[in-house]
Amino acid sequence: MPGRTAWFGLMDAGVPKPGETLVVSGAAGAVGSLVAQFGKRAGCRVFGIAGGARKCRFLTDTLKLDGAIDYRANSDTAALAAELKRLTGGVDVYFDNVGGWITDAVIPLIKRRARIIICGAISQYQGGLDRPDMGPRLLQHMLYQRATIQGILARDFVHRMDEMKAIVAPWVQRGEIVFEETIVDGFDNLPSALNSLFEGKNLGKLLVRI
Repeated sequence: MPGRTAWFGLMDAGVPKPGETLVVSGAAGAVGSLVAQFGKRAGCRVFGIAGGARKCRFLTDTLKLDGAIDYRANSDTAALAAELKRLTGGVDVYFDNVGGWITDAVIPLIKRRARIIICGAISQYQGGLDRPDMGPRLLQHMLYQRATIQGILARDFVHRMDEMKAIVAPWVQRGEIVFEETIVDGFDNLPSALNSLFEGKNLGKLLVRI
């Protein structure tokens, strides 16, 4: 499922082109880490946003991204936006896994005809979705840059899995795609494992082993 989300979300909605700049939030997670790798293979400059130095090292050292931004090292939206602008110069494709203030920092940096893919908004899942006060004040950037926003769900692409497997499966078989897993032992630990998603403790896919 993360692979399907990443592949079709980026390739169908993001339509990445060689030389473009792709920014991925939640880039060390299950979906984000695959989006980042697919983006590199599409010829993009890829920058990941993640929480903590360990995850950022994973993005640059293991996934070989062009840069990584530790959102925890930036005190507010303005600081994060300044660091993103310094590193990227502007954003052609933004793959959004988290929403909230991180997305606030990215949207003013989009370029003409940018594409924004909404995959998740985990920063807003604890009540924030009931108070949607962030979006409208950013829509002028969408207007001025003639940009697009598209939401994607993995279930919409189940019938197209053969397309993805024909391209991606050989990469996996040759060991060219990195997919990390964080495994928690014990069914009793399921609630705490789920809650840890909101704290960004996992690297790659979080699994509970029964």
